[in-house]
Amino acid sequence: MSDGLASVPAVVRFPIGLLAAVVALLVMDQVMARLPEGSTPPRVAAGVLTGTRPDDAPARLAAFAHYGAGMGTGLLFVYFSLVAEWLFGGGSVVSVAATTLVVYVLMVAFFLLVPLPRARGLRGPRRRGTARDWAIAAAVYLAVLVPAVAGITLAVS
Repeated sequence: MSDGLASVPAVVRFPIGLLAAVVALLVMDQVMARLPEGSTPPRVAAGVLTGTRPDDAPARLAAFAHYGAGMGTGLLFVYFSLVAEWLFGGGSVVSVAATTLVVYVLMVAFFLLVPLPRARGLRGPRRRGTARDWAIAAAVYLAVLVPAVAGITLAVS
């Protein structure tokens, strides 16, 4: 894996991250639709941006926030992968696992510390349910993104 991942230049890997993010977002959407508060996290973001309750937040803005953040996270994963490869001396299972863990923690922590506490009218069990469902959705996103990025990168190496 070391030669394959590291042999693909960053200029190629970033578009791979975007492509893989699209696939991961589509799968994530399917999972979110089945979770009790699955559609709430994007509405939390839109609600914070507009100063409204998540249930009253504009659906288009929620979708824009969700897909924009998902695409950005795909790029962030590639960037952190490059940093991990530099730190660990090449692409390896360890560098991919470290990158995945860091990105997952950042995804969940950011949501729990920035938009969720600012969500108007989201309290108690619903807030906890939203946090739980976001943690599940983020894990699914990475469970699709990581092998997609690695597989496509190795295929073009």
